[in-house]
Amino acid sequence: MTDPIEIITAYYPSHTKAHHILLRHSQQVAEKAVSIAHNLCRQGEAVDVEFIRQAALLHDIGIFRVHAPALGCYGQLPYLHHGVEGAKILRAEGLPRHAEVSERHTGVGLTAAEIKQNKLGLPIRDMIPVTVEEQIIAYADLFFSKNPQRLDQQRSAEKVRKSLCTFGKEKGLIFDHWQQRFHS
Repeated sequence: MTDPIEIITAYYPSHTKAHHILLRHSQQVAEKAVSIAHNLCRQGEAVDVEFIRQAALLHDIGIFRVHAPALGCYGQLPYLHHGVEGAKILRAEGLPRHAEVSERHTGVGLTAAEIKQNKLGLPIRDMIPVTVEEQIIAYADLFFSKNPQRLDQQRSAEKVRKSLCTFGKEKGLIFDHWQQRFHS
């Protein structure tokens, strides 16, 4: 596989605001996800640590296709589409497993029913983290913002849970399960 940083730089020139924000955020997510993976490995669980590092670095590759000027991204799509767009990019790069992470990492996942009911404009299918690697990356991502004012701050578990619960109690319960399993 090509180095994830090289892939990022191919889509985000290194001198841009979007490159800086994406790279910093992705490195934070990767560090937390790899730490969780190592802890699970020490407990005897089979986890693909190198895949987690790579996929965590690439999970948000699609943000340039969405309209998020605060991030230096001037695409036409709503922000929620960044995962699906990232999956398209990663599939084109020959990384289908990494693409699944990109598509499924939003919050604790989106169901087809939620997508349809809330008219999110996404393909109507379940986009829920399935593998332990996907779940670890989605979990780690919840703790870090791409907001330039909060780029170097890690959110507390309490704030993450409260935010998720605004989308339904079941989102908080999924987070609780992950928190219990992944807390390092």
